[in-house]
Amino acid sequence: AAAKAVAAELEWVRSNPKAKGNKSKARLNRYEELLSAAAPKEMRNAGQIYIPPGPRLGDVVIDADHVRKAFGDRLLMDDLEFSLPQAGIVGVIGPNGAGKSTLIKMLMGKEEPDSGTIKIGDTVNIIGVGQERMEELNSDNTVFEEISGNLDEIELGTQSVQSRAYVSWFGFKSGQQQQKVGNLSGGERNRVQLAKLLKAGANLIILDEPTNDLDVETLRSLEEALLNFAGCAVVVSHDRYFLDRIATHILAFEGDSKCFFFPGNYAEYEANKIQRLGDQAIKPIKYAPLINV
Repeated sequence: AAAKAVAAELEWVRSNPKAKGNKSKARLNRYEELLSAAAPKEMRNAGQIYIPPGPRLGDVVIDADHVRKAFGDRLLMDDLEFSLPQAGIVGVIGPNGAGKSTLIKMLMGKEEPDSGTIKIGDTVNIIGVGQERMEELNSDNTVFEEISGNLDEIELGTQSVQSRAYVSWFGFKSGQQQQKVGNLSGGERNRVQLAKLLKAGANLIILDEPTNDLDVETLRSLEEALLNFAGCAVVVSHDRYFLDRIATHILAFEGDSKCFFFPGNYAEYEANKIQRLGDQAIKPIKYAPLINV
């Protein structure tokens, strides 16, 4: 019954991203309360990844207004505009070098737009990992030490779980938890960083290529965790099937320094792109030259 109630409230939240009235806020509050009460026990029993809900989001999450950003002599984005909706999961797509990681750095406050503004709401608490995440790990620690901080229990929101159980959710069973981080493969280090990130507690999660080298079981668990998360997520990914399952919106780098913000998953975006652009939809992406203005 509890699981059905959580699912019903989440469906309402995801289908009403622009609702801001008192009734809407009450529904958001109810979902967060249900998730906090019901999910941890069920997730622990199932051995699934669980993302604890962070502080309640206000009306403004992220608003990008006429953003312009260049890298060297290439104009990556020009006149970028979008508003991240409450409870939205935005998939960011485009070829390598298009500007996706630069966008993430701007959302994280690590870079500034050349012009235009990116407004972060006062209630927003961001956690995120970029592709430089490997450098953030201590190679001398074991997997267990790096993820748990050597504590017996890990706090997830208002709940706590056994640290060894939590570490196992990310594919590290018994003896694997004693491996040194420095001896791990790239995919395994990816999982360690993901485990560290998702326990932190926030209302906006930013993930840069989170599915790289994940095994199928961990990937499905991550999908479910994101779908059950009460906050927002921005996910850079080349995995169209992953985005089909989780995305409520797509932010696409379409070429000529233009980005398109679309309400829907990847498959729905692709259909819309073909309808809008016709034969142009399949042409390679090009960048506009940088012209100082």
